[in-house]
Amino acid sequence: MSGFLRTERPADGVVLVTLDRAERRNALSTALRQEANALLAELADDETVRALVVTGAGSAFCAGFDLGEFGPALGDPALSEALWASSDEWHQRWFAFPVPTIAAVNGPALAGGFDLAVLCDLRVAGPTATFAHPEIRFGDVVYSPLHDLVGGAVARDLCFTARTIDAQEAFRLGVVGRVVDDPVAVALALADQVAASPRDVLVRVKAKAVRRSGVAATGAGTLDL
Repeated sequence: MSGFLRTERPADGVVLVTLDRAERRNALSTALRQEANALLAELADDETVRALVVTGAGSAFCAGFDLGEFGPALGDPALSEALWASSDEWHQRWFAFPVPTIAAVNGPALAGGFDLAVLCDLRVAGPTATFAHPEIRFGDVVYSPLHDLVGGAVARDLCFTARTIDAQEAFRLGVVGRVVDDPVAVALALADQVAASPRDVLVRVKAKAVRRSGVAATGAGTLDL
């Protein structure tokens, strides 16, 4: 497909999106987010889509935002605007995607990669998956989606300490629902179960989940989450 994403339709109603920057541990560059935002908008309007799975190419799920862009953005207002606009849209599109989303966490999910997993409705982790918010050492952490998932005590622990948890601790804390040898295969099987329901029912139930969550309302900026 393109340089940053691979998209497949492995079963009726199911879309698999793979972040494809393995050489950068699938870091979320502005260009990747812009491409993904356009894809998510297209898939959101596709009446044939009833479940969406996301995973990472190579050995990592996602290393978070591409930190190499932040230095240049400080001196370039246009680059800074594009960086934050794509970020705000990225978070909102994942949060409000109209049908269920599943993260197949095949390796480290760090910072914005942790956020991506948490913004999905379901999470399946592989044995090498790890989760951490190291970005608190230099900037804000996206907090609300994690709080909504695991509660304040666990969310504060993980956000304030920046400690790394492995797949088994993530399961014990409720960050992930399953730890399996092949997270993509299991996530696709889950997606197939989800896709057995009518899209209109899935859309209504997902909208209820979004309304009931403690995540900031659609339209909130990245640093407000």
